[in-house]
Amino acid sequence: MLDGKEVLIVEDDPIFRNMIVQYLKTEGCQISEAENGLEGLRALRNSIPDLLLCDLSMPVMNGMEFVEEVSVQYPMLPVVVLSGTEKMSDVATALRLGVKDFLIKPLSDIRSLGTALSSVLSTADDAISHQHDFSHHWFDVNGMQAQNDELERHLNELQENPVAARDLLVGLMPNTHSKQGDWELRYQVLQSAEVSPVLLDYTWLMDGRLAFYLIDSDSAKDAGTATTLLIRAFFNDYLRTQLPQQHDITELVKVLENGIMHSGYATPVKGIFGIFNACDCSLQIVPTGIGANLITAEGTRPVAAMNWLGKSAQKNPVLRTFLPDSGARLSLSELGSATFSITIGRTNR
Repeated sequence: MLDGKEVLIVEDDPIFRNMIVQYLKTEGCQISEAENGLEGLRALRNSIPDLLLCDLSMPVMNGMEFVEEVSVQYPMLPVVVLSGTEKMSDVATALRLGVKDFLIKPLSDIRSLGTALSSVLSTADDAISHQHDFSHHWFDVNGMQAQNDELERHLNELQENPVAARDLLVGLMPNTHSKQGDWELRYQVLQSAEVSPVLLDYTWLMDGRLAFYLIDSDSAKDAGTATTLLIRAFFNDYLRTQLPQQHDITELVKVLENGIMHSGYATPVKGIFGIFNACDCSLQIVPTGIGANLITAEGTRPVAAMNWLGKSAQKNPVLRTFLPDSGARLSLSELGSATFSITIGRTNR
């Protein structure tokens, strides 16, 4: 997979950079080098490689600035970042910018670099690969299996550093405010820095629907990071491939439970899932271990916690309702050391 591929390495540490260069040359790669982000941009203007490998901690132009600039100027260029574990929040930000994977320095096995780059390149020519984030390189959402070697490597590194794992998950939180058309979503969260976080993800679809979920990663204990990342991968893939033809949120819950069952790494976890349709103002909610109160101008409607995701949550009843123009606030309970609320309503004009 790597033979004949052009790789640009942007790394300020000459010893580490030389080690990477020598290894990739033995794999048949054609290598270009740069010592910092500014030199990296100059190199890209001269020639576009098949893949870019860069450090996030560099002088002149730091890695985050470089990755952001690359994402704007060269959005189709596959990027893999290198980072020390203390920079996991930066890694998460880079992942949101479209980075395909990350490697934690120092590399315990140089062969892991080849595995990661091969995995990224294997999907680089896929017309829909730009809609995948790094978690798709760890989980085979079609075969309902984990990519064992690569996943185990990452999870072992993160499990040894729970602070880094928490920084990664917190960094994956989306913007606190998002809107489409006449509707908007806002959320507020307050949670302890001592435990694995509650993670929210949401996506506006072209047909006017808003799909969202919230996962209490701490409820999965040591498997919290693996479980949360698996759900992220399967959720995004389901929205891309299946939800356009589906109108019942139960099918999404079923897909996620199958993924947990077959992954070998994930465990049952507390969460809540929802789909809001802005066209008819309908809302579907499936609680999977987290209770809530749905608050509208018409009153408060309790939402019972029900079965956890991974413990027959697909059998949980779906709460179906219609939102008034003033919208609704979903105030979540049973989150231990966290408070969380999600508000869906009309935009102010």
